Amino acid sequence: MNDKLVFLGLLYFVQGIPYGLQSSLLPVYLRGAGHSLTRIGFTKVLYFPWVLKVFWAPLVDRVGTKRRWLVGTVSGLALTCLASAALAPEAHIWGVAGTLLAMNALASVQDIAVDGAAVGLLKGRSELGLGNTAQVVGYKAGSVFAGGGLLAVIDVAGWSWMFLLLTFVYAGVALFVWGAPVLDDDSLRGNPADGGKRVGQMSDAIKPWRVWRKLLAVPGTPWTVLYVLTYKLGEQGAVTMFPLFLLDHHMTARELGFWNGVIAMGFSICGSSLGGLLLAQFSIGALMRRVFVLRTISMVFQSSLLTILEPSQLMTGMAVLSMSIQHFLGGLITTLTFSTMMHCTQRAEESVQATHYSFLATLEVLGKLLFSALAGGMVDWLGFPAAFLLFLILSASTALHVWRATDTGALREQPQ
Repeated sequence: MNDKLVFLGLLYFVQGIPYGLQSSLLPVYLRGAGHSLTRIGFTKVLYFPWVLKVFWAPLVDRVGTKRRWLVGTVSGLALTCLASAALAPEAHIWGVAGTLLAMNALASVQDIAVDGAAVGLLKGRSELGLGNTAQVVGYKAGSVFAGGGLLAVIDVAGWSWMFLLLTFVYAGVALFVWGAPVLDDDSLRGNPADGGKRVGQMSDAIKPWRVWRKLLAVPGTPWTVLYVLTYKLGEQGAVTMFPLFLLDHHMTARELGFWNGVIAMGFSICGSSLGGLLLAQFSIGALMRRVFVLRTISMVFQSSLLTILEPSQLMTGMAVLSMSIQHFLGGLITTLTFSTMMHCTQRAEESVQATHYSFLATLEVLGKLLFSALAGGMVDWLGFPAAFLLFLILSASTALHVWRATDTGALREQPQ
């Protein structure tokens, strides 16, 4: 089991690096250069490959092995970082945008392969909880490394050295995956199917609606689809915009990189880790019901801080506390959500499991991406207080949706 956790954690770590670069480093860099919140919000279009990954997920399911897909994509990320090191963002902003878009495309394909490997490797409730903890913690650790750690030192090290470091990180992980014994599992080798099964898979490839029919027929999928599209809406708006409010009124970019990019994300990792441990002890429905209510309360506290515009140590402390609580609960919710998604996927046929999970993960990203792209425009149009009131209403609505599911819906505990 330890080999599985190390393998999954490392791959999700490097997968989180592009997200950290774009969610923490790029917005602060652009805001410092005087760009509007609306323009910063539209940089979320660089995440677009994550929305499209469900269309090439069947290819990863049926062609080649998980090892080849993982080595190929991670090696491609190393080469992309090497290209980024040769560009200066001040003079080649479109070139930098292109390399970040390429990183997201490669990371999205890597995600399909590693998710498929995780579905095959993790057995039983205990392994599922620990494996999803490795997934979320690894991803967020990569995000902290890229968005918090690198933001704190970029003024000293410079853009080129930062991307050269990332090149060596990706190259080392590619070598590790090439020799990883955990991928020797028969279910991950991609052995040739018998004639009848191969004909069926080719038929699905020619007629993709058959695959979609199989995906939607998996028990629990309709509720899970609605849930993953909406569960982060209010939280995503607050997490995206509150640091920029602090940048405008209370903190420098360096301070924000430390408190939001490192400390708050550290709390997020703690929440994700705790989620895996709690899943081994309690039902997921009972956990989600309580945590979503706590998240709504924490957003009330954070929204109240928007009325304070004068810098002070007390305001800085309350802002850091607010971000830490929000990230802690967000991390806990993310682990519970991905465990719910993987549990749903394990009910699907083996031939479409990676595609099913990628379908759910794509919708999860789509829900967050669309709202993140619009959040900046909402704040520019409505102002911070009114926009955060909307974020709060959305968060409370999601809590109600989960609460009802634990009583009468998909999360209801079955009698023993």
